[in-house]
Amino acid sequence: MGLQISEIVPREEISLEDLRGKVIAVDAFNTLYQFITTIRQPDGMPLTDKKNQITSHLSGLFYRTTNLMTHGLKLVFVFDGKAPDLKAKTHEHRREVKEEAAIKFETAETVEEKAKYAARISFLTSEMIDESKELLQALGIPVVQAPSEGESQAAFMAKKGDVFACASQDYDSLAFGAPILIRNLTLARKRKLPSGLSVPIQTEFIELQKVLDSMQIDIDQLICLGILVGTDYNPGGVKGLGPKKSLQIVRQHKYPAVIFKAVESQLNEQGAKMEFDWQKIFELFKKPDVTSKYSLKFKEIDEDKLKKLLVKDHDFSEDRVDSALKKVYAGKEEMQQASLKKFF
Repeated sequence: MGLQISEIVPREEISLEDLRGKVIAVDAFNTLYQFITTIRQPDGMPLTDKKNQITSHLSGLFYRTTNLMTHGLKLVFVFDGKAPDLKAKTHEHRREVKEEAAIKFETAETVEEKAKYAARISFLTSEMIDESKELLQALGIPVVQAPSEGESQAAFMAKKGDVFACASQDYDSLAFGAPILIRNLTLARKRKLPSGLSVPIQTEFIELQKVLDSMQIDIDQLICLGILVGTDYNPGGVKGLGPKKSLQIVRQHKYPAVIFKAVESQLNEQGAKMEFDWQKIFELFKKPDVTSKYSLKFKEIDEDKLKKLLVKDHDFSEDRVDSALKKVYAGKEEMQQASLKKFF
């Protein structure tokens, strides 16, 4: 879900070549949910192995990651820890959506209807998360375990200069202070939606400072804007306030306390009230729970470990795995040769 500010955020389109050699912190949960909701069989059910174990997450993670590695990107995956208590409402809403979809899936009469609802039942288990970490580590990719929100941890790493940018489909990274956000980090030019439809996509480069300059606000005001339109901590935000109207309010009143006092006064006049504690949400963005104890050491690919997980345990094609790895090795060799040419 994330901050609902897409329509007012300036961005520019880039190619993967522009990111060659860059270290990018990827929001792991955001990415894995993309895979388990879109990588599906015709009837909407996830991919499985011979033991009926779900493999959609592993398939998407392996093939997309190796493709990006082939293009010279250095990825770091950041996993969520314990969610803040304020996120409980969002989790409850998502649980209700899944329960409703499950009922409709059981009563659907056509394959198309079943496919529509099946994608909405998606969930990540602890086993799937552990397998994903195992896969990434076998690829030599650093895995960072955040104490709380993965996006806040990734933003912290970017602010420190340990990574070049954060990669996520959500805009929360900006409110957490990430200098650069990359969206649509994939070779694909189309993205399949949970509904089954495909939409054209392009890798997007979003700079926090350009966002703030364009909107004529500062980071505190951006957080306030996000809270007004809705975050994972207060889904839906303030009823009746969209991004453009919220931006006007933020610009007019400038300071967080004044902004929300004005909004509360307006709600009181309408016989309504603010249904969330904006100060607690603001504090989560300003002072998130992060750690400086992480390693970003890239290692060699462990083919034995990789093939045990994918081929032996989950029935992946060994030929396809080998083909993907050959491309990664070729990409690394190409980068090394390019570096030598620059040196001489």
